[in-house]
Amino acid sequence: MLDIIHYPLFVVAVLVLVVTPGPDLAYVIGQSIANGRRSGVISAAGVALGSCAHTVASAVGLTAIIAASPTLFLMVKYMGALYLIWLGSRMIWSTFSKKAKPSEEIKSIPAVSTGSLLSRGFITTITNPKVLLFFIAFFPQFVTVGGEHQALSFVVLGITYAIAGFATDTTFALIAGSAASAVSKNHKLQRWLDRVVGATFISLGVRLALTRR
Repeated sequence: MLDIIHYPLFVVAVLVLVVTPGPDLAYVIGQSIANGRRSGVISAAGVALGSCAHTVASAVGLTAIIAASPTLFLMVKYMGALYLIWLGSRMIWSTFSKKAKPSEEIKSIPAVSTGSLLSRGFITTITNPKVLLFFIAFFPQFVTVGGEHQALSFVVLGITYAIAGFATDTTFALIAGSAASAVSKNHKLQRWLDRVVGATFISLGVRLALTRR
């Protein structure tokens, strides 16, 4: 039998958390708007895989080690911040490095590789110290102290979190993706949206770097 307590309360708390704006949601929505629903959904899957990785790390105690070490925690935080800044800068730079031709104004949305979308979503989540702290500070409140099945209980809670996050991110991706077809027909609008999304990533990265525990 699992050592989970107050599971319904945990589900409610997770649903509130996953709809809160952050790097993961911003990445999913940005990809959906720029490249269509497919990209948004695959990006959401990458984010969910990152959550699963946090789950495994939490179950084996690695998350606690990182959170307890100021050096490791800072490394994770700055890696996440630099990645977001790099991702945002790359999006903005691409809008200046390529100028649209008249015949490109109605060109369909370019396909982005599945592997690239998955890996970016995964990295965005795995390097997010806020998610790491959520696992180390929030999850233990719903597991019986000294229980015999703590690791399995953490896995179940983590999977619940990943599924809730994937469902929410997918919903936002589908909604945002409805604008993708219209954006693809206006190259100028697409460039400005890429710049806005890129600037959002950069600001999130800077905020992440300046955030304390």
